[in-house]
Parts: sequence; structure tokens; C-alpha cells
Amino acid sequence: MDAFIWFFNLGGSEVIVILFVILLLFGGKKIPELMRGLGKGIREFNTARNSIESEIREGMREVDLKKVEERKVEEKKAEE
Repeated sequence: MDAFIWFFNLGGSEVIVILFVILLLFGGKKIPELMRGLGKGIREFNTARNSIESEIREGMREVDLKKVEERKVEEKKAEE
């Protein structure tokens, strides 16, 4: 969180003003719903990212296995 605030060069008073404006715009009852939706969106994003990463890793493993199998075949041919 500190990095986020530092990145935008926000001080304590600016953060308080932003939170106050959000409270005025959405009201106290809507904020938990907004945070729930934000949390759900972040969770879905992380799930999708993990899925893509695992697919890429699996593809890399398959390529490596094919290379190993090709080397074994080449070695057998060389021995004959």
C-alpha cells in the first residue's frame, strides 16, 4: 500500500479527502458491496493468471520432453 501511495505521491490528507469523497458518492451501505465486487474481480484475475501460467509451464514441459525423446532416438541411430 505504501508503494501505491508513494507512486502517486499522495500524502495522508489527500488519502483522507479521497476516502471522504468516495463515502459521499457511494454512501456507507454501498462501500461493502463495492469492496466485495473488487475482491471478487481480483480473485478471478488471479485465477485466470495462474491458469495461464500453468498452461505455459505445461507447454514448456511438453517441448522439453519431445527434445529428450528426439535425442534418445538420435543416439540409438548413432549407435547402430
